[in-house]
Amino acid sequence: MRVLNVAEKPSVAKAVATILSRNQGLRMREGRSRYNKLFEFNYSIRGQHCQMVVTSVTGHLMELEFEDRFRKWHSCDPAHLYQAPVRKFVPEDKLDIKRTLEEEARKCQWLVLWLDCDREGENIAFEVLEVCTQANRHLDAWRARFSALIDREIHESVQNLVRPNQLFADAVDARQEIDLRIGASFTRFQTMLLRDAFVIDIAADDRNLVLSYGPCQFPTLGFVVERYWEVQSHEPEGFWTINCSHKSDEGTATFNWMRGHLFDYTCAVIIYEMCVQEPTATVTKVRQQEKRKYPPHPLNTIELEKRASRYFHMSSEHTMKEYAKVAVNLHVRFVTKIVTRARSAWFDTRSWEVECMVAEDLYQAGFISYPRTETDYFSERTDLHGIVREQLGHPIWGSYAQLLLDPEAGLWRNPSNGGHDDKAHPPIHPTKFSAGESQWSQDHHRLYELVVRHFLACISQPAVGAETTVEIDIAGESFSSSGRVIIAKNYLDVYRFESWGGSMIPTYVFGQQDLDSRKMIVNAELCAGLYILTVLNPSAFSQFLSNKSSVRHQCWFIPTTLTLDSGVTRPPPLLSEADLLNCMDKAGIGTDATMHDHIKKLLDRFYATKDANTRFSPTNLGEALVMGYDDMGYELWKPYLRSMMECDMKAVSLGTKRKNEVLTTCLEQMKACFLDARSNKGKLLEAMALFFERSNRSTGDEQQEVGDVVRQCNLCQESNMVLRRKPDGNFMVGCLGYPQCRNVVWLPGSISEAAVTTISCNYCTPGPVYKIQLKFRRLEIPPNYNVDHLGCVGSCDEILRQLTEICGTGSRICSSVPEQQEGEDQMLLPPMHNEAVVGKLLAFTVAKEGILQMIALHWFCALGIHSLIEQICEVVETLQFHVIRVEHLAFCELLTLKTTGEESSTHVSLRSATSLWEDSLDSSSGGRSAQPASAIRRGGRGRGGRGRGHGRAGQSGGRTATTDAIFVSATGDPVSGRRCFVCGDPSHFANVCPNRGM
Repeated sequence: MRVLNVAEKPSVAKAVATILSRNQGLRMREGRSRYNKLFEFNYSIRGQHCQMVVTSVTGHLMELEFEDRFRKWHSCDPAHLYQAPVRKFVPEDKLDIKRTLEEEARKCQWLVLWLDCDREGENIAFEVLEVCTQANRHLDAWRARFSALIDREIHESVQNLVRPNQLFADAVDARQEIDLRIGASFTRFQTMLLRDAFVIDIAADDRNLVLSYGPCQFPTLGFVVERYWEVQSHEPEGFWTINCSHKSDEGTATFNWMRGHLFDYTCAVIIYEMCVQEPTATVTKVRQQEKRKYPPHPLNTIELEKRASRYFHMSSEHTMKEYAKVAVNLHVRFVTKIVTRARSAWFDTRSWEVECMVAEDLYQAGFISYPRTETDYFSERTDLHGIVREQLGHPIWGSYAQLLLDPEAGLWRNPSNGGHDDKAHPPIHPTKFSAGESQWSQDHHRLYELVVRHFLACISQPAVGAETTVEIDIAGESFSSSGRVIIAKNYLDVYRFESWGGSMIPTYVFGQQDLDSRKMIVNAELCAGLYILTVLNPSAFSQFLSNKSSVRHQCWFIPTTLTLDSGVTRPPPLLSEADLLNCMDKAGIGTDATMHDHIKKLLDRFYATKDANTRFSPTNLGEALVMGYDDMGYELWKPYLRSMMECDMKAVSLGTKRKNEVLTTCLEQMKACFLDARSNKGKLLEAMALFFERSNRSTGDEQQEVGDVVRQCNLCQESNMVLRRKPDGNFMVGCLGYPQCRNVVWLPGSISEAAVTTISCNYCTPGPVYKIQLKFRRLEIPPNYNVDHLGCVGSCDEILRQLTEICGTGSRICSSVPEQQEGEDQMLLPPMHNEAVVGKLLAFTVAKEGILQMIALHWFCALGIHSLIEQICEVVETLQFHVIRVEHLAFCELLTLKTTGEESSTHVSLRSATSLWEDSLDSSSGGRSAQPASAIRRGGRGRGGRGRGHGRAGQSGGRTATTDAIFVSATGDPVSGRRCFVCGDPSHFANVCPNRGM
């Protein structure tokens, strides 16, 4: 039977193959990937002869990403990322590994997965399983569970194979998808909103700065900012305390005031004066008891990182990762591990790094057990004595290991239970003896020493000490002092990183004051004894008096010093790395394997800094982001949301919740938070303005106003085209791939409202192309068009095309359109394809705006302008100039609209030039009002605005206005209030006003 074995790393594959083959008959050959070799040898599993093939992957074989159309930043509204389809695929740099697995899987009958025995490793196992079963669906899959690369563990695991755990893999899949969607949406939102709006001078290239958001990263930043705010908001306050000390032949005791301190100076002085006036101290209590200092729990990953930071000032990231040179020989025990960093949801590129992990090195070389574990207690089947025996030969702690194994020494103690078990790996412990390897760095020596000493300490007896506490009374005020004597150091002998210091204090015995609390006397029992001595044995009484001073010092004494000291309150210290890890652990932020990555990301993103004492403080950027979200009312920087998510992931791994259930609940909750945060984005802008200057660059705010999707871009075929409203109020349908893609459809400038519907066009391809419900301003479109129109931006809508030519794509009210400032987004301007289009737009603008304004001038020559328009129309054939011509003729009183019941079109006829300025209404017909409604003349729009009528009624004889005449505007709407707009006289119109031109 042929068995394919797959490990998580090339070094692990080599170690497993070497152990199982016992380095006999081991053959190595190249695979398709130069870093992932194949090892072949013969072996027997459960009595069955097998031909073993061992190879490896390099971490995760697959990546989770959005579909291509959603991957670019401008491809969609970030809110759509909560429902956008995702896919898990093998990236290009892992295709060689995939091909190797497929080729070998076709030849094998069994698949044994040697991945790390945690949830992440289980997820990688199912990625390998998916690739292999696609090549060979009859493959029988098994799982090897081990915690150390030592002979005993490896041989035992291969003889006790189990099935892969789907629940563990589901938990990781859920976490990956939640992190991807939340991280990508918030990162795109805050980056596009803030990056170009402010001068963020924390990076050399702030135009490419990414303001990332991570569900674990941001609560971690919240811990740093919250402690920083506590420090900054602290106001020092003065206090006063009374200190007392007593010096004797046996030593000096310092007594602390049991009130602690007082903030009221007057009260402190009064009490102090009382003590000074009656300084005699009475011993009120002497308590002696045995104290024990217990050894630590067995070592897990978080404790390893915390203690390495506290004892050696090693960062958590450095504890788990140490960068090394690429050229590291594979035969060296500390094999360089080449990994592909998990691609962030907001990046389109992959970054490769060659890393060497300190703890990982020790594990892969077989010196310690698996370093990523949450477990902090040993199971009963762990051979603890065997682990201790391997350390007997060490020159430093070998003698202590010998004492542990000696029953007469009584030093052995079964390790305590820390209460955590990840069901995958035991606590971190030494698996092989080493007195120090020549290739080890100083950090390797330190970390190995910490692991060994910690293990020996956790199976040792606690330290034992005798503690004495003495309480005294001075003028009614209580003081106390304590001293400790270590009786047996026990585990402290080997665990040099901890101490249990103490100090000796003089011996005191119980004494008491008299009733007036001012004179010190012996107690009542002593008085009775003295009376008996006086009567029965006078010599004994004399001897007692000669020794009275020693008795008095045992019961009462006069303090050597009694001072009133002042001080000020101090703020809490900034969080150290050990403190931060502890906060994350308590809140359930991240896992033991990812906490150091979240901390490192804060530094990489310039959200926080770390000083020489490994204490963190936020940068202006980090503080501004947290402040902005805090002002919104959503505590996105608090750990509660993420802690609930982590609990849900654990429930998935245990089978109490389903993956889809957790995904639905978490994503619905976070989408609501996202939408609310986006609606309150002003809070983020206000917070950033407190720390950074505004930028002259065009902001990403325009891109935030992303409308509904109309169609997929037919030009770049990657991004969506969405409906947008420009700052001047006009509408457009533009590609979200801008500026890479500049595809845009400009809608008519006369649209007042526009909304994308769910109705798709049946003619335009590629679909779907959703129709847009348009509402036009009546005064800006011809009367034979409806104000409501369901339009399509494809090539099928003839009405929308006509209205675009008639009304143009700019606003009809030019005074409301702001001038474009330098540096504004050029996407706001319609594209100019050739000189003909430029000529059309220029001619239309000049004719339209110039003519309408010149009509009101007293020297206006109507026929000359009309001739100009006719000449332009001959050169530029467009419906826009037809409208100008009609409106001009109406203003000049040269136009009469005649529409009969049988005719469906509008006819234009010129009247004689002699009636340019004065129309004579037929008095026999009763003026213009006697005409049919279909023959009503159109009036123009003058300087007085649309609310005033400027049509001119004819006059009979003495130019008397006909009161029942009806006038219409150029758009066909009736107007009222017929009067001269120059002088206001209703008897004539402006063209014959005697005041015109004055």
